[in-house]
Amino acid sequence: MTGPVPGAYRPAGRALRMVFAVIGLLALVLGYVGFDRLLRAEPGSGYDLYDVVYYDIQLFVLGAEPLQDPGPYPWQLQVARFAAPLFTLLAVVEASRLLLAAEIRRLRARRARGHAVVCGDSQFAHMLADRLFSEGERVVVVRAEPFGPLEYRRRRYLGVTGDPASPEVLRGAGLPHAHTVYACTDDDDRNHAIANAASRLIQDRRQPARVYVQVHDPEMCLSLQARRLGAAGSSRLRLDYFHVDDVAARALHRHHPLPSTTRRPVRILIAGRGSFRRAALVASARHWQLRQAEASAGRPVPPLHVDLVAPDATVELELATARHPFLPAACEVRAYDLDLDGLVESGMLRRGYDRLYVCAVDERNGLQLALDTPALWQRAESTVFVPVYRQAALAAAFHGDRRHDLLDEVHGRLQLYPVLTRACDAQLIAEDLTERLARQIHDKYVQSQVRAGVRPGSAPAMVDWARLPESLRRANRAHVQDIAAKLLSLGCVVAPRHGPTAGTADPGASRAIDDRIDELARLEHERWCQERRGEGWVYGEPRDDARRRHPALRPWGELPPDVQETNRNEIRALPEVLSDAGFEMIRLTAEGVDSAGPPGPPRQGGAPGDSPRASGGASGERIGG
Repeated sequence: MTGPVPGAYRPAGRALRMVFAVIGLLALVLGYVGFDRLLRAEPGSGYDLYDVVYYDIQLFVLGAEPLQDPGPYPWQLQVARFAAPLFTLLAVVEASRLLLAAEIRRLRARRARGHAVVCGDSQFAHMLADRLFSEGERVVVVRAEPFGPLEYRRRRYLGVTGDPASPEVLRGAGLPHAHTVYACTDDDDRNHAIANAASRLIQDRRQPARVYVQVHDPEMCLSLQARRLGAAGSSRLRLDYFHVDDVAARALHRHHPLPSTTRRPVRILIAGRGSFRRAALVASARHWQLRQAEASAGRPVPPLHVDLVAPDATVELELATARHPFLPAACEVRAYDLDLDGLVESGMLRRGYDRLYVCAVDERNGLQLALDTPALWQRAESTVFVPVYRQAALAAAFHGDRRHDLLDEVHGRLQLYPVLTRACDAQLIAEDLTERLARQIHDKYVQSQVRAGVRPGSAPAMVDWARLPESLRRANRAHVQDIAAKLLSLGCVVAPRHGPTAGTADPGASRAIDDRIDELARLEHERWCQERRGEGWVYGEPRDDARRRHPALRPWGELPPDVQETNRNEIRALPEVLSDAGFEMIRLTAEGVDSAGPPGPPRQGGAPGDSPRASGGASGERIGG
């Protein structure tokens, strides 16, 4: 199914309503039969059908005239005179519950614990809340538009109506005790206001909630991520900004990985000027880069060829390469300055592609092209993807289950990709900048250790990120959080990479790193020691993970020279780590602003077989700091 499945009614509530209706009907029928027999049996009672009906109805208001006389009564009447008041009592309770439902929900939302708060009236906010609820999360929705009773009944939300940027409204949603907050309105400024209010409400918590802010401009999103990275050390709040294109592109390769083949290069085509094209390009390159890194020596991965087709394809390729310097190493990209009509007429489709993306600015035009151009289907080895934002219902008509497929998918070769629906992935949203940088640092560490001859799996840190112990993941995240302190010490800031010269080595910034290398390495070692001791580790030789003993938990001056050099290489690798994520170091000087890219390949350090912070990055463990 394309969209999330909202929560269903609870079977227990439906059964209680059925029992409630049966009691009322039983009381009505038995009461009628009982009064009929009672009045017929009494001489001179003046039996009348209307009297029977009237007395029967009186049972539901706790009384009836014939019952003032002593019995005996027919057994039907005996049952009815108890069942009818019970039905009345249940009706009063149910009416009270409905009248007080809003107040009850407000109290439940305010007292909620360990839940997710979704703020916003946007389509994405509604879809995200549905998805979280369908996955078993407890969800509190905050929005300006009031909830309807049927909406409450269908989704079984805890909902709060009001301004989501108001601290009082957020407090009413139980935000101080939530584990995650999503700011997903259609207004970026309102989303920032929600983040500000959330920060004030949860700043004193030992484990503050994560706050994810949706930004609708991808360039602004990257810029705000850079500013947050530079300020992460001043706040314990886990805050990140996300764009739906980025999340959906990563989801696409998770659910639809590129084909695996060792016989020929894999070819993909990205056509159009839509905003999804760069996300698709970067996600494809990262996906292929990861596949190359995970491949064994006996199974080489063929190159990935990408054809970028758009009227501004050459400019877009230059900007994408400047922003993400790993692209040329991960794949071969060629630009063709053609529009979508020119693509069909040029004959390029005859080359054959393993995957095609049609990313038109107007999604209706892109969809029309995909539906009316059989050459796309014929030349696609697997699938033609058409990203859509407002056509999620049409995508569901194409890609429902077997009973609900309303339209032909051209033998599976046509795929309408609902960006908003696929971006409603809490796990991928949680893979924020801190998480991605921490994973990147760990991956570089493993790669450097493998090059040094260390066998994968020979140490706790020599595994992929998915199998890495949580304690080591936290150590890598803490290392990322400390980047802000290192930048401040260097007199540098981080910014998105721009222009064809972005990322070129700057002597001034490189010199700043080299001039402070010993001090920064020592500070990083002291931070690491404090972090390890906080988790119960102590000094001890040899290293013993079970007893939490580590030979590096000692002062900087007592470390062996090779371990000190490992710490220095970690600092030298900082620009390279940021560069791979699309950022560059900027040194603020009195004369102006200088940019600092990767200072070249870092030197090797550390000992094999352990899990040191090697030149390729850190993975939460080291031999000596």
